[in-house]
Amino acid sequence: MSALLSLLGWSFLPSLVTGWTQSLYYSITIRAGDPKPQPGTPRFAEHRRRIHIAVVALYLLYTIYEADYDLQRQGTFYTDLGLPLHATEREVKSRFRRLAALHHPDKVTGTGSRDANDYFVHLKTAADTLSDSARRFAYERLGPDAVASCAAPRCVTIRDFVVRGAQALVPYYAAAAAAIYGLGLLGYLDWGRYERWLVLAVLFVFEAHAVTRPSMPAILEKVVNPLLVGVLGRPPYLQFQAIALARKLSVTVYIAFSQIGPLLGADTSSGQLAVRGSKGSGNEEKALREGLERLETTVKRLDADAARLLETELAPFAGDEEIRNTMWAKVKEWLVQNTIRSDPMVRDALGRSFAKRRMDAPAGARGTR
Repeated sequence: MSALLSLLGWSFLPSLVTGWTQSLYYSITIRAGDPKPQPGTPRFAEHRRRIHIAVVALYLLYTIYEADYDLQRQGTFYTDLGLPLHATEREVKSRFRRLAALHHPDKVTGTGSRDANDYFVHLKTAADTLSDSARRFAYERLGPDAVASCAAPRCVTIRDFVVRGAQALVPYYAAAAAAIYGLGLLGYLDWGRYERWLVLAVLFVFEAHAVTRPSMPAILEKVVNPLLVGVLGRPPYLQFQAIALARKLSVTVYIAFSQIGPLLGADTSSGQLAVRGSKGSGNEEKALREGLERLETTVKRLDADAARLLETELAPFAGDEEIRNTMWAKVKEWLVQNTIRSDPMVRDALGRSFAKRRMDAPAGARGTR
């Protein structure tokens, strides 16, 4: 249910918050009586683009925090028993005996007896799971639900649990790949069409490695968990927690970047968020091509008219090639003098060239002063 609400939030919350934030931004930064940027202007569109990117980025950080908070709130058998990840079977049993002496249901009376009984059963399940090597292996990699659903005699050895995990792993990623492919065919997920397959493949390899290998993935053991324990003072992640977090964040991060990515290269000069290469800008590109074609046709027509007028002016000198050549030379000279040399860039280049010549001339030469 929370995943569905998160997806619904991504569908409308960023746009809604962007509108509110932009209105608040204008009310704070623009003095009363001064004109505010209006919708349809380039300034308004540029502000909306930047605010939308910031809102999506902040919402992404919030969803990451929320996913991590949910994992920490649920806890693990290790945190419930107050044990480190490397606790031995003897330490697990010793710790459970001490907790059982404190939380046994016989010591609680009244309305809290049912809660005490449930808590004691939970502690007993945690101790039994961590005391059995096969179930402990499965719990750390597949989570408590997988261990509970595959109890003896169906799952006894580590191999039984690994096979059970693989049976759940392959259909999940097959369905994810089919969903990505189907949405791509329907015209969705245009941005990052290749990157999403790479992310799915990396996630599959990570999960397969975490489920099947006897040791914890190096990125968890050497990077993430030391950071959580040493810097943040929090319990380390187990493999199934890291997998659950990676699954959720892969979807969330892709949705966020699919919204941010097109905006990074959006053109706001027209007063609208025109995304380059998107289907929505197809009509604008078509209109631009038609306008360029009309402009090219007009230029060709004007060129033909100018050539025809020039031929008309030179008609009296049709029999005298010398005069015609002289006239053409004068026209070219006029074009050079009045068109090319009057251009600011050409004049600036000529000025720099003359200045360089004066600087490179030997001392005392004429023209250096």
